[in-house]
Amino acid sequence: MLTLSSSPPPYHFPTNPRIRFRISGFIRILYGSATALNSADRGEAIPNQRLNYEGVRLEETVDTKSGKVRLDSWISSRIPGISRARVQSSIRFGLVAVNGLTVDKVSHNVRTGDKVNCIISELPPLRAEPEELPLDIVYEDEHVLVVNKPPHMVVHPAPGNAKGTLVSAILHHCSLPTITLANTEDASDVENTSDDDVSILPTQIFSQGRMTFTSSVRPGIVHRLDKGTSGLLVVAKDEHSHTHLSEQFKSRTIHRVYLSLTTGVPCQTCGCVEVPIGRDFNNRIRMTAVTGLGRSGHARHAVSRYKVIDVLGNGGSALVEWRLETGRTHQIRAHAKYLGIPLLGDEVYGGTRDLALSLLRPRTPTSCHGQLNDLISAIGRPCLHAIALGFKHPYTGENMRFSCPPPADFAKVLSHLHKISA
Repeated sequence: MLTLSSSPPPYHFPTNPRIRFRISGFIRILYGSATALNSADRGEAIPNQRLNYEGVRLEETVDTKSGKVRLDSWISSRIPGISRARVQSSIRFGLVAVNGLTVDKVSHNVRTGDKVNCIISELPPLRAEPEELPLDIVYEDEHVLVVNKPPHMVVHPAPGNAKGTLVSAILHHCSLPTITLANTEDASDVENTSDDDVSILPTQIFSQGRMTFTSSVRPGIVHRLDKGTSGLLVVAKDEHSHTHLSEQFKSRTIHRVYLSLTTGVPCQTCGCVEVPIGRDFNNRIRMTAVTGLGRSGHARHAVSRYKVIDVLGNGGSALVEWRLETGRTHQIRAHAKYLGIPLLGDEVYGGTRDLALSLLRPRTPTSCHGQLNDLISAIGRPCLHAIALGFKHPYTGENMRFSCPPPADFAKVLSHLHKISA
């Protein structure tokens, strides 16, 4: 009888071999600004540009076939890209009137013929406060910091995720004060709306007591990982490093390798997915691979190369390596779905528990079905890990290369799926 145990997987994931420089102590520096990247300079469309909807005015008569519809839902449908939470905030602030009367109830129903006047409110600023949180530092010198982000940690503060962020941990580590961050529409009501694009925004001037200081909107963060994604991320400690690393992302010379566990196995053992990615119009928290010419203007160029490292669960899953040539929001997750192999545990992109079990149960001895159910049900995130990161040091020019093995939750699932195959 086959039993699924949690013994170590039969894979060797190299630990970081590469701390050559002396690790410096805490550093008191506030991160400088960098020029915003212009998509037009890269010859790309700008459909997913972050918009500030503050002051947007809607004056329209309702026309609905459903008899009645919630006010917040109707307004959201009339302003492309805006979040429901942003609309609800405007309603609660008394900035919405129906038939000339102010309405502050977000669930108020409107009907065909109702006249709606709406002004979108200003987003309140976010604060990032230093917090003493565990920080897995893979490498540090006076200019850059490379960290191994754990799963379930948000990179920067957002509505609903004000505390426990990587930015807060870095502020504490570097002995920096609380900062105020500009709130943007992409930091929406959705926890895992994040991306891996270079996150450079204009500099803001903030005050704290008698001290006025400058900080980039996302201090030192040059790129991001989704909340559920674990692995390597580089942080800049000064303006020169921030600018230099950002240029490397822009020119696509950053070396990035990811590992994933997929629901199903790719038809080919390796390949390149070169399909644009844009916002899913039916679900604003999700991106989608856009293949039709009619909607290509709403998508951005995206290239992912993949290779099957191992077939698991007797063909019900696979360990897949990804190398990115671009860094779009949810790029691997969207491209994996496009290939028909959504990431294990990725409920947003179709890697559901039911789909995983439908593929794995027929390939697993009946005596192990209970353990398999428990294993798959316990997966609380997309099984995606940034295993390798490489860049040119912004000061020395040295080629830096780092790697870190997947965390325990990923390794446990990998081990069990391998035992099914064995």
